[in-house]
Amino acid sequence: MKRIDLDDVPPKIAALLAEIAPGEEVILVQNAVVVGRLTGAEVEAPTASPEPDTDVDLEARAQEIFEQFRASIEDEF
Repeated sequence: MKRIDLDDVPPKIAALLAEIAPGEEVILVQNAVVVGRLTGAEVEAPTASPEPDTDVDLEARAQEIFEQFRASIEDEF
């Protein structure tokens, strides 16, 4: 699947693409020739991220991350 970041396109185009209704089509034209077609879809609501595991000892996890970081630095140099 291709992805278009609306922050990377001109504001007028970003607004047009953001306002496409589900099932509505936008035709892409270049030199008077249709080169593509975009169809609006329903936007799914973002799902909530799962709660972090509270049973994990945070200090032990931080120590593990630090050790991995230190080992990777030592391997690098």
